[in-house]
Amino acid sequence: MARYTRRARFGAGIALAATAALALSGCATAADAAPEGGSDVDASAATSVTDFGTFADLEAAAKAEGQLNVIALPRDWANYGEILDLFAEKYPEITINEASPDVSSAEEIQAAETNQGLDTAPDVFDLGLTVALQNTDTFAPYQVQTWDDIPDELKEPTGLFVGDYGGYMSIGYDSSKFDAPESLDDLLGADYKGAVAINGDPTQAGAAFAAVGLATVQSDGTLDDFQPGIDFFSELQKAGNLLKVDVTTATVTSGETPVVFDWDYLNAAHAQGDDGNKDWKVVVLDGTGYAGYYNQAINKDAPNPAAARLWQEFLYSDEVQNLWLKGGARPARMQAMTDAGTIDADLAAALPEVPAETVVPTEEQSTNAGTLLGEKWATAVQ
Repeated sequence: MARYTRRARFGAGIALAATAALALSGCATAADAAPEGGSDVDASAATSVTDFGTFADLEAAAKAEGQLNVIALPRDWANYGEILDLFAEKYPEITINEASPDVSSAEEIQAAETNQGLDTAPDVFDLGLTVALQNTDTFAPYQVQTWDDIPDELKEPTGLFVGDYGGYMSIGYDSSKFDAPESLDDLLGADYKGAVAINGDPTQAGAAFAAVGLATVQSDGTLDDFQPGIDFFSELQKAGNLLKVDVTTATVTSGETPVVFDWDYLNAAHAQGDDGNKDWKVVVLDGTGYAGYYNQAINKDAPNPAAARLWQEFLYSDEVQNLWLKGGARPARMQAMTDAGTIDADLAAALPEVPAETVVPTEEQSTNAGTLLGEKWATAVQ
């Protein structure tokens, strides 16, 4: 069952909305956390499994803690539900506390600050790139056993944060009502009157931010200036084709949002499950593509530091990398696993075709784009 009321994943440099303290209850302190099974290892300082001794020693330390606090992991996002369930099955001694699944990357960091010193603080984060770049002082470096399989461009060299899964900005559409769009210009036509939605507000939500980025590079612009993308959505609004509706599988299935800009793995999920739209298809436009990855990081003040590191090892295992792939996302170790023959070939073959040329904004480009969107977006789509 897919549902995307979803956390507003923030893109780089976007003006982040202020939020109230998150509803993470509890008053016990981290100092009250369970001991690490008699181990002398300082789990909070461990930078690899060798610091524990063996992987079995890491597992023992994590089981002794008995808790793992995760945040901002919607169970219908990139197959996180199955991933969480598998961890619970493998480690029944560790209780997973799933807090605030729909909050943003920035709110994850705020939750860590608000709950610092409490046993309710997040142990791990799953973050957009710029929020990760802006908060490296809150992370603990850690390199998983499969570290060498992760491309250098997806990881901070010491392991402060590491790319986990990613995808391409795509267009999902109800094929019973529309032909596959071949270009942005198609969406400006009368056939798409009141039909095109983006997933959120691009001044706050990473996927919507990326939609404007895609529109920019598909309009012969560059990531140094998102104005062409803003202009496209302004034209879409003037044509009466832009929908301002929060996208969920329910809105897709009901026909309320028949055409949607979103990450390809999220768009693909709208066709899955009993409540999915079986006519829903996904296209990544020819020409320049727009891609992005999210990132894993460990809270340096994690109340369960061994469990946090076991979770990281778990996520970068072959099994979980293939579960992200099952969710339609591209796992960070995909190339290495393809070379090793451990990737699920059927799932990989089912991914949408992508363009040969793909761009990903730098931190500076994202920051500048976020500033521009903050200044011009609201007026452009009035």
